[in-house]
Amino acid sequence: MSILTEFKEFAMRGNVIDLAVGVIIGAAFSPIVSTLVENIIMPPIGYVLAGVDFSALAITLPTPTDDGVEIKYGLFLNAVFKFVITAAAIFLLIRLINKLHKPKAVEAPPPPPSEIYLREIRDALVKK
Repeated sequence: MSILTEFKEFAMRGNVIDLAVGVIIGAAFSPIVSTLVENIIMPPIGYVLAGVDFSALAITLPTPTDDGVEIKYGLFLNAVFKFVITAAAIFLLIRLINKLHKPKAVEAPPPPPSEIYLREIRDALVKK
């Protein structure tokens, strides 16, 4: 089997295509979550916390020159919120998909006549 044929079989498997679709949707979903966190969720939290702008939160470490080194932990907090929201959205989406794919309950087929006869014989022997 040639490498090209092997690669074609690999690429055409359902899992690879599903993964590619997931990556594309995830990339498209990222700006939505960023906008949600930065413009809708963080401003009210900052307002409740006396007007704190999380993206501006930083610790400045002194250096020998006039400029200090900033550790921008506010941006880190924004990234954590984005991650939590993205993870929750993906969890809910997977949960919905799993509910839609639940196999329906299948009734067991009726037993063959020989098994019915054997049960009747067993029940008759138990009664004696």
